Amino acid sequence: MSYALYQDDTPDSVKNSKGLHLITQNTPNGQKVQIMLEELADAYGTTWDTTMINIMTNEQKKDWFLRLDPNGRIPVLVDNTASPPFTVMETSAELLYLLKFADKKDIFGFTDELERSEALQWLFFWHGSGAPYQGQYHHFGKYAKEKIPYAIERYHNETLRVFGVLEIRLSGKYTGEPRDYLAGKGKGKYSVADIGTWPWVKGWESSGFTTEEMDEFPHMKKWIARIAERPATKRGIGEKYVQK
Repeated sequence: MSYALYQDDTPDSVKNSKGLHLITQNTPNGQKVQIMLEELADAYGTTWDTTMINIMTNEQKKDWFLRLDPNGRIPVLVDNTASPPFTVMETSAELLYLLKFADKKDIFGFTDELERSEALQWLFFWHGSGAPYQGQYHHFGKYAKEKIPYAIERYHNETLRVFGVLEIRLSGKYTGEPRDYLAGKGKGKYSVADIGTWPWVKGWESSGFTTEEMDEFPHMKKWIARIAERPATKRGIGEKYVQK
């Protein structure tokens, strides 16, 4: 029996798309790919369609969604220019897919293999060691029905630790040269490493961290502010992706 990606219950906006299609919500994870697409639009005129869903209603757990991403997490990228349409789950994989197929000049990547390795290291660092801790601190501190002091303290401290790792990198503590961005020679170059990290880190206040705690990371705070000023960043977290 042949496999069909789209079914009767698949939203029309998804199954009728002819090009790149992003299924998302304006969360830190969704914002990673939203920002990348907006940057590609500025650099190349890249176009895509978007379907906004509300994960609080568990739309991402329905069969139509699980056919695209069995893990039931946003965002999901679908490339309808492939035959059959090709789906990409997990934000770092989505950023790398767009880097490979939509960023032909490596504006947000690197041609030098060592710089490329740096970008992958920092992208994977945040994906595996940053977002999970900050997400769990946010959950246990704000949404858990039962407040568990051990969990709150553990994820609070671990998130501060990984913020400290970013501070070491950006401050040039061991190299003697402060950096503007996470990967690349010298002061670095804005890349998928930054795009994959910034949407979570910029939300430190909503996660429950204090200004006094963030004062320990001055270079990271400058990095947050620097990226926030990019036009594509503003669009990638802006009204376009806010559900009415």
